[in-house]
Amino acid sequence: MNDFFPGLKEVNNDLITVLISHEYSIFLDAVGICLANHGCKIVGKVNTAKEVVAMYSDLLPDVVVIGVEFSGKMIGLDTAKEVLNNHPNAKVVFLSQSGEADLIRKAYKIGAHAFVNKLCDSNDLYKAVRLAKCGQLYFMPGAAELLVITLLREKPEELSPIAALDQREVEIFLLMAQGFTNEEIAEKFELSKRTISQSSQNIKEKLHLHRPAELTRLAIRLSLIEP
Repeated sequence: MNDFFPGLKEVNNDLITVLISHEYSIFLDAVGICLANHGCKIVGKVNTAKEVVAMYSDLLPDVVVIGVEFSGKMIGLDTAKEVLNNHPNAKVVFLSQSGEADLIRKAYKIGAHAFVNKLCDSNDLYKAVRLAKCGQLYFMPGAAELLVITLLREKPEELSPIAALDQREVEIFLLMAQGFTNEEIAEKFELSKRTISQSSQNIKEKLHLHRPAELTRLAIRLSLIEP
């Protein structure tokens, strides 16, 4: 059940500015209310994909939330690509009615920090935006596992080591592959640095890899991240 109209406002000392793009005005308003109730500042709302690029350049928000579907087409993906081409440090969060693994993989390959299904609750959406603002990835529940299952079907021989990782380990692996430190990963998952250090070591042993560059090359080869 959707929960885009929470009653309580979360206090956040670090104001997050957000630009929202979606084809339906009623959904724009709902997402805006949701994020505003969590302490975000909505600096712009647009309901056509072509407006996003120009408005992003004008406003330079901390995070841009982009609906994937416009008029039944995945126009949001191309829009995000253009934003990221012009502003490589942009923080993109995708919203979609679909939760298909292939679409999720495409979103992260483009450079998105989060992909959220419209059935998420308000806390999931806010967490995705908050982590994106900090430059951290967010995976909605089950997303990492979906990515691995899809890749196992496409590249079973290459993926055999990845299949040994559980969902949390896959998420940590992807962050490690992008150069995040144990301390940064610990902060993201709200765990101790010691716990993440142990998980990182277990991941390296399961993958038979030991250097950060090797983890990055593996993630690139599996099309999990961009080169």
